[in-house]
Amino acid sequence: MGLIGRIFGGPAATSALGAAVTNVAEVFTVNATKKMEAEAEAYRAALDEHGAEFQHARAGLFDHFVNGLNRLPRPLLALGTLGLFVYAMLDPVAFARRMVGLNYVPEPLWWLLGAIVSFYFGAREAYYLRHRTTPAPTPAPEAAGENPALAELLAKGAVAGVPAG
Repeated sequence: MGLIGRIFGGPAATSALGAAVTNVAEVFTVNATKKMEAEAEAYRAALDEHGAEFQHARAGLFDHFVNGLNRLPRPLLALGTLGLFVYAMLDPVAFARRMVGLNYVPEPLWWLLGAIVSFYFGAREAYYLRHRTTPAPTPAPEAAGENPALAELLAKGAVAGVPAG
């Protein structure tokens, strides 16, 4: 450091030279730290703006109606299936006539019905899979023999719910 200090004229001049080199380098390449800070600030602003839209719940009559409609398909499918069994017992001839009529429904229409039902229930299942919370798994006691650190941790009793072995 002594040689550089004598060449450039002391610590203040060396710091000024370093700052100048940094500024020149930022002309050719983006400062990664400043870029990350700007991206984080923009992301936070977008989140705040998005959150402001939903700050006040506006549950009106239409919203209640649509929420009610969204809750109907599963109970209607379940009760409708039970209703078919009751109908088959009460009037077997009429039930058989209607089931024969289902044979005349074209196959692409059955595929369309299957796709609609699959997407409806699949979307619900995907929603619940994305929003579930599961506790972190505890290590199995058998694995402690292979991992000395885990064996030591289990011996101290530091992992709750896992017997020391």
